[in-house]
Amino acid sequence: MSRKSVPGCFSRMIWKKHFFKETCCRCGAPDTETQSEELEKSGKVKKRKKKNENKRVIISNLPFGSKKWKENPNMYYDSNKIKTTKYTILTFLPKNIYEQFHRFANVYFVVIALLNFVPVVNAFQPEVSVIPICVIMAITAIKDAWEDFRRYKLDKEINHMGCYIYSRGERAYVEKCWKDVRVGDFVQLRCNETIPADILLLYSSDQNGICHLETANLDGETNLKQRQVVMGFSSQNTLFEPEFFQNTIICEMPNNDLNKFKGYMEQPNHERIGFNIESLLLRGCTIRNTEAAIGIVIYAGHETKAMLNNNGPRYKRSKIERRMNMDIFLCVGLLLVMCLVGAVGHGIWTGNFSEYPPYDVPDENGNFLSPVLAGFYMFLTMIILLQVLIPISLYVSIELVKLGQVFLIHNDIDLYDEEADLPIQCRALNITEDLGQIQYIFSDKTGTLTENKMVFRRCTVDGIEFSHQENARRLETHKELDLDDEDFAKLQHLTLPPTNIERPATYKQRTVRPLRRCQSARAHFQGHTRNRSLGRRDSNRSQVAFSSAIVSTNRLS
Repeated sequence: MSRKSVPGCFSRMIWKKHFFKETCCRCGAPDTETQSEELEKSGKVKKRKKKNENKRVIISNLPFGSKKWKENPNMYYDSNKIKTTKYTILTFLPKNIYEQFHRFANVYFVVIALLNFVPVVNAFQPEVSVIPICVIMAITAIKDAWEDFRRYKLDKEINHMGCYIYSRGERAYVEKCWKDVRVGDFVQLRCNETIPADILLLYSSDQNGICHLETANLDGETNLKQRQVVMGFSSQNTLFEPEFFQNTIICEMPNNDLNKFKGYMEQPNHERIGFNIESLLLRGCTIRNTEAAIGIVIYAGHETKAMLNNNGPRYKRSKIERRMNMDIFLCVGLLLVMCLVGAVGHGIWTGNFSEYPPYDVPDENGNFLSPVLAGFYMFLTMIILLQVLIPISLYVSIELVKLGQVFLIHNDIDLYDEEADLPIQCRALNITEDLGQIQYIFSDKTGTLTENKMVFRRCTVDGIEFSHQENARRLETHKELDLDDEDFAKLQHLTLPPTNIERPATYKQRTVRPLRRCQSARAHFQGHTRNRSLGRRDSNRSQVAFSSAIVSTNRLS
């Protein structure tokens, strides 16, 4: 190859490079546009997929029978069967032992028992040191197993509660267990029934499409809350027919927010109807003041809002147990100091001998232990000897006392509910000693600490008076107590020195006495007060339901 050919080849290479580069750029312009469009479309598709992943699509289960159940998209959702137990047969021993090691004392006693199996430092029979810790852990394991078994029985009872689900084969609502409820089923609820799952309200017997709920099991509020039928279903005057329901429900994924829920219902003509938390009946609530309500299941089982707010069973520790852990840390620190002093003293004392003492036995090779190694072995030996500084019998006594407390609580006649025919149930066996130990009381209003009742006394129907004798006697006893309080207050005022205060003639003098609770909120308007004589005079003119005042007010002096 000559020198002249080199630049020619080089120039041809550069020309080809630029030529193909320009042609590619010119021809590739529309390709890049199409690629950008495809990327935008793919990005939109990904966003749609992400949005769809955050949504739940629910259809009716009626078109899918038992034969076509595999084609039902609702089959991938959880069933309504719940499980709140902590252990299984296989995981009980390892999980329970791990939880018991949260007690520092159990770790301490296990370490002591293992040290006793070392031949150089053992102080007594190794098998004997294992018995106490095995007894303590066995008692605690039996107690935890009994508690979890009771939780299993409660789950079984809840899963076998009955509710009415619409059956396409029988064209009626059939009674089934709670565990058989699936997402997409139509459930009929009656008054005073508990809701088995999170249900979207589609029909209510109320003319205005309102269903009343009691949410005491969720938030402790006894006042009733209203739920509204989904828009478009409240105007139906006839009974709701589940077979005619062909809409598709799109809502948010399961979450634990009890006050948030949104979604929409898409009809066959692609018209959308929105709904929110006001149309959702939550699991665990009770139907009140509504004869019948029908809805479709949205969330079931552990996907319901009530179950998502339940963090599950956890190992609970009482105040005494937490305090004992801190005390054991201090005792272990004191034990280590004592053993360290003993080991150092033993090493110094052994090193002062000019000859080996007769009680010092050599090993197989005839070698004696050095003072440092002898002091280390003495340190471990003294840990075993001084282990009584932390009494293991204390834990045995505490476990037995807890079992006795649980037995006495369950058999206390004063804690028995006669109306429900149920005794008190102690579900947490680890914290029985914390019962009644209240340090703070937070109250948002006085109504949480009092109970206000309206007592029926008497009424008049067509001029005939009907009275309640038992309530009347009870009110009379309250009156006598109030009068006794007034007399006592008057005696107290007699002991006070007289005060002469000049008042204008326009004011009337009234006796000063402490107001009772029923009078504290009453105000005197324009200086007028009501006495008992006025009430009697008014009652003689016209017969009313209450012919005399129940509670007397301030009288003029």
